[in-house]
Amino acid sequence: MSYLEQGTSAFRKANVAFFAAGFNTFAILYCTQPLLAEFTKEFNISPTTASLALSGTTMSLAVSMLFFSSLSEKWGRKNVMFISMLTASLLSILTVFSSSFESLLVLRIIQGVALGGLPSIAMAYLGEEVVPQSLGVAMGLYISGNSLGAVAGRVITAVSSDLFNWHVGLGIISIISLCGSIIFGITLPRSQHFQSSTLNSNKLAAVFMSHLKDPALLCLFGIGFLILASNIAMYNYVGYVLSGPPYHVPKALLAWIYLFFLVGTVSSIWMAKLAQKFGRSKALVISLIITMAGACLTLEPYLWFKIAGLPILTFGFFGSHSIASGWVSQRAVSNKAQASGLYLFFYYMGSSFGGTSVGEVWLWFGWGGVVSAIMVFLLLALLCTTLLMKRVKTTTVHSR
Repeated sequence: MSYLEQGTSAFRKANVAFFAAGFNTFAILYCTQPLLAEFTKEFNISPTTASLALSGTTMSLAVSMLFFSSLSEKWGRKNVMFISMLTASLLSILTVFSSSFESLLVLRIIQGVALGGLPSIAMAYLGEEVVPQSLGVAMGLYISGNSLGAVAGRVITAVSSDLFNWHVGLGIISIISLCGSIIFGITLPRSQHFQSSTLNSNKLAAVFMSHLKDPALLCLFGIGFLILASNIAMYNYVGYVLSGPPYHVPKALLAWIYLFFLVGTVSSIWMAKLAQKFGRSKALVISLIITMAGACLTLEPYLWFKIAGLPILTFGFFGSHSIASGWVSQRAVSNKAQASGLYLFFYYMGSSFGGTSVGEVWLWFGWGGVVSAIMVFLLLALLCTTLLMKRVKTTTVHSR
């Protein structure tokens, strides 16, 4: 049984499969974010309620990821990932025909459950099947599929809804996702090194509890929660500001602000190098300060200053996420997959919390209130970083 390595046909097929899978997953997940203002108007609901079209999905995704990783230990990696993707794609087709926000929301929540089957298992498959020398390339292509899918899902629905309506936008995403699922099922090589094991819920609970008892890991989980809460809060409600008076930015132009997410590729690499040179804690503090600076810049009344704050905030966010998520893997001495799963659980729960709770702040206090809430999230993340630094120092001294 050979491993997948660069230069082989099987390795190329696996890369195509995971690029399609990553693109598919995150296009479906974030495709409703640019449509929140449209949902508010069409269904006569508040921005807070409209935000559930994204928050409900990320919440169910966060919960389901904890279980799918365990199910794959019994049922196999490829089987669970393919069923997950195909189900999410079929549900996406059904969302196109939603006649009420309630029906759309129910379908989106179920979609989140289905989507949890890919990110929770993809890294396990790659770790088992790809030779270490080629793993970095495979992971990089998968992550690039994630980021491009997140951008494309937002841009496609925003532009399509402006030219036609939101049903057409979701329809295009549905067709793309179904094609992605079929490509994944056909091209991904079957697992050669997977060994089925019996599900043990008591053992799994004990592993999760051991990670939750580590104060350093708790700080990292908190940072993940808070940084995505701030990012989603910003992008959920900035559309309401830019499309309203005095700016009246057309929806077709507003769609392109989501291209700022592409700076994440640059910031993740740059901050990783900074962490190697100056240490993770200093790089994390710098990333959080950059994120805060971007948020504050959006308070400026001039349109171009407000827009300029978005890539700065996004740059800092992705830098913070790359450092915190990598630190989790380094901190967990054993059961690293479960530790990473818990980080992603808190990360996506932060999306749900920030995306919906800040909606009430927007209604009562306007954009100044939204930015204030984001600053509170980021200041708490800085506090978690400070506590983390103290905990790491204490652990180092005790280990000596």
